[in-house]
Amino acid sequence: MRRTVYAQARYQDCRAALDFLTSAFGFQVHEVSKNEEGAIKHAELLIDDDIIMIGPGAPGGPGVYVAVDDADAHHDRAEAAGARITMALVDQSYGSREYACADPEGNTWYFGTYRP
Repeated sequence: MRRTVYAQARYQDCRAALDFLTSAFGFQVHEVSKNEEGAIKHAELLIDDDIIMIGPGAPGGPGVYVAVDDADAHHDRAEAAGARITMALVDQSYGSREYACADPEGNTWYFGTYRP
């Protein structure tokens, strides 16, 4: 598979973000690059066959949508790990079950069963 589009998010504390994203959302670490002081300057996380890149910077900007098989279980995991739910689980008219949440630095993440 050749990828051409990558989601990305920026964090003030990339180490904490990496820990949160793996525990709350089930992402797996693919690669971590650090600077001379040992701080994360770039990381790649896997979800199925897709990659989400994170790095230092100001959080915010557009959200990221991630397709999951079981939105209810994913929601419960994220909430238990401290994600702030910003849109409750809902069945959409186009057949998706989805929710939205904010991570500890305020980035918005959307998860649902719709796969475009």
